[in-house]
Amino acid sequence: MKFYKKISIGVMSAVLAFSLSACGGTNGGSASNGNSDKTGGNPGNTGSKKVTIEYWHTYGEQEEKVLTEQVVPKFEEEHPEIKVNLTRMPYEGLKEQVIAGVAGDAAPDLMRMDIIWVPEFAKMGALQDVSKMDGFEEVKSSVFKAPMETNYFNNGYYGVPLNTNTKIAIYNKALLEKVGLKEAPKTMDEFVAASKKAMEQGAKGAIGISGPHVWGASPYFWSLGGALTNEDYTEVEGYLNGPESVKALETIVQWGKEGLIIPTMLGGEPGVWDGLKNNEYFMIDDGPWFFSTLMNEENANFNIEDTVWTQMPEGIGGSRSVVGGENLVIFANSKHPAEAWTFAKWLITEEPQKILAKAGLIPTNQKAANDPSVLKEPYMTEYVKQLETALPRTPIPQYGEMETIVNLAIEKAVRGESEPKAALDEAAKNIESILNK
Repeated sequence: MKFYKKISIGVMSAVLAFSLSACGGTNGGSASNGNSDKTGGNPGNTGSKKVTIEYWHTYGEQEEKVLTEQVVPKFEEEHPEIKVNLTRMPYEGLKEQVIAGVAGDAAPDLMRMDIIWVPEFAKMGALQDVSKMDGFEEVKSSVFKAPMETNYFNNGYYGVPLNTNTKIAIYNKALLEKVGLKEAPKTMDEFVAASKKAMEQGAKGAIGISGPHVWGASPYFWSLGGALTNEDYTEVEGYLNGPESVKALETIVQWGKEGLIIPTMLGGEPGVWDGLKNNEYFMIDDGPWFFSTLMNEENANFNIEDTVWTQMPEGIGGSRSVVGGENLVIFANSKHPAEAWTFAKWLITEEPQKILAKAGLIPTNQKAANDPSVLKEPYMTEYVKQLETALPRTPIPQYGEMETIVNLAIEKAVRGESEPKAALDEAAKNIESILNK
């Protein structure tokens, strides 16, 4: 059954009205058509020489330029029977517009979607299970495991990973030298010992947890042996509040009590990158976008050679980080699912992934990610390495609610408002009630 048939008429009408008033039509007045259908063909007209597929995306200006000028023309040259009509969507209010499009049978054929939305829309019945499509196993084997898992729901895959990112450890080189190290610490024990020495040398913060939330704390929580769920994401009780997870959160809380965590975690100053640049923070973690932003910013007063970047320090849980990025999904009411899948499969192959990497996007295709042309940026190699052990945020439809609950548990523990075990016990209980609805 199509998703829009499951929605009550009242909800459908209200959401559709919102979308039309916000966008001025199906594709949205605030969106830009990067590649109009110059043949004049109707996407639903089977008599046309070309089949036109509609693709909604959320690329930035420079990313869109690469997409429209290099990627899509190459695809259309190789597949002259398919034309790709691009619509750049504003992120604000996008989820409502997608819901409205599906409810009104006006969704595009495929879309570049935030990874944390995919299970939610899959549960709604809004997306196609691409694991049933021809060539899926080849696509799956070609990409990094963690980004692929963000598409998993109910024993199927409802998208493929288009681009990815993660966070790595970034050290202040001057403070490393002050504590007598020529390279970044590799293990968690070495890291904590070096952090204590950095604080003795006058650092204002040493362990770069940026905030009391999943995105900020999970690389440390996971590396220390913690877990949010079991391996197939179906159980929380005994995992989020299991002995390993309690110990991991207790360790983070202890770091806070000792003053090792950067003040930014609880809203203090300086900011993450300001603290690093000003030789006040020993280590921070962040994604690849900040390197390119800072290096291209006028008067940034930043030299990449002043930092040492590497993978997260390895604890009993390994060297872990968190996965971000976007997936390609095909809607259940796509008018051209076969052609949409042809385009989606092609976008995940090595050559288009390398082209998109020119815009600063980390490929999900493993060969593309490890290509010398992609790794030419001095920091990119470590991000690609970290992706081999990075973990996805729990790919379940209720993740938004789950994240809110986990964030609260972390904050209560770090602020001393609750013991770690009690905070995690409460969180596990509340999440289980959501999963059992």
